[in-house]
Amino acid sequence: MITVIGTGTGTGTGTAVEAMTATGRPVPTLAVGARRHLDAAGLPPGVPRIVLGPLAPALESVAAHRAELGPAARVLVLASGDPGFFGIVRALAARFGPPALDVRPSVPSVAVAFARAGLPWDDAAVVSAHGRDARTAVHVCLARPKTAVLTGPGAGPAELGAALARLGARRTLVVASALGGPDEELVRCSPREAAGRSWPGPVHVLLCLDPARALAPGPRVLAGPPPGPARWALPEEEFAHRDEMVTKAEVRAMALARLGPRLGDLVWDIGAGSGSVAVECARFGAAAVAVEKSAGAVALCRANAAAHGVEVLTVQGAAPAALDGLPEPDAVFIGGGGAELGAITAHAARRARRTVVVALAALDRVPVARQALAAAGLAVDGVLLHAARLMPLPGEVTRLSARNPVFLLWGDRPGGPESRENDEQGARP
Repeated sequence: MITVIGTGTGTGTGTAVEAMTATGRPVPTLAVGARRHLDAAGLPPGVPRIVLGPLAPALESVAAHRAELGPAARVLVLASGDPGFFGIVRALAARFGPPALDVRPSVPSVAVAFARAGLPWDDAAVVSAHGRDARTAVHVCLARPKTAVLTGPGAGPAELGAALARLGARRTLVVASALGGPDEELVRCSPREAAGRSWPGPVHVLLCLDPARALAPGPRVLAGPPPGPARWALPEEEFAHRDEMVTKAEVRAMALARLGPRLGDLVWDIGAGSGSVAVECARFGAAAVAVEKSAGAVALCRANAAAHGVEVLTVQGAAPAALDGLPEPDAVFIGGGGAELGAITAHAARRARRTVVVALAALDRVPVARQALAAAGLAVDGVLLHAARLMPLPGEVTRLSARNPVFLLWGDRPGGPESRENDEQGARP
């Protein structure tokens, strides 16, 4: 049997052996965990230990120990908080099977952090940056009003704060350190303040909050962030716009299908106009940046985002120069560009991790965009969209009203990051 005991957020590590022996079980024949957990566990002398570093060698050692001792093997694994929550239980169950595990969790560190902050967390997004790419955590913090981040080396409060500050995110950070221990500390600060501080010691949880939206109204039915939108490709009338500068619903529907916006993604909307594409991407959970050179258009983007209950970061400036300071996107939509279309498309194609989508009303600009996508090594495809809508006429008759045709080109990066599933090397010990 492999007994997995969660420690460090209220139970203390010193109770680990007592927890095993309370039911009359013998002392473990092997103990596995972080050094701090093993040192505090009160293990009898002579019990072999494995100090967790890379997970794969530790699993091999556990397998060898169980093979050597057979039914007499009694493995104790110590982990932080709830080891079934972004923890080692997943790796152990995958390797040895769930029936081989006896899991005894402590209070999850995320629950403790929100309790200390005086907030419910049934509507929070929870993301791990421990051993993972921190960009996903940053994007979730941008897209959601209440996010808990499990931090790790290279993705601590300073790094996350710096990334959020660069984008002008209006957030309050609550950094919960050493939860459940005598050195427990809770620090509230802005992203810029977090970036400028030194954060010694283990940092368990960072809460990223939009103070105006951190407390969701009314009772909840489903845990976690709200589900995706029930409708998309919304009618143009649902967006404030000027001079018909709004991507038509039919084009938006196809563009969204190619962009594939999702929670944890970053999407650029270049030449955003009303920001309709950025707003729809944000409704799917992606972090969205609308780039526009007109101050009036930037104001429209912000107003449309607010009207649909999402946040869209805005950048006022002319592309491609305005793109230089932005972090790498997963997907890019280009809805305008004029004479700079080639340079804008080339810039986006170099930096996009997954795909670039370009909407074009002018026939003579199609080769320019297509060449820029192909030159960056993207697999290029496209379609001409020509829609006709039903139009009622007097006398209870209906005709078809043709919309202006639009070319939609896209370039997909071969072998791009289609999944952000993290391997077990990122499991928290």
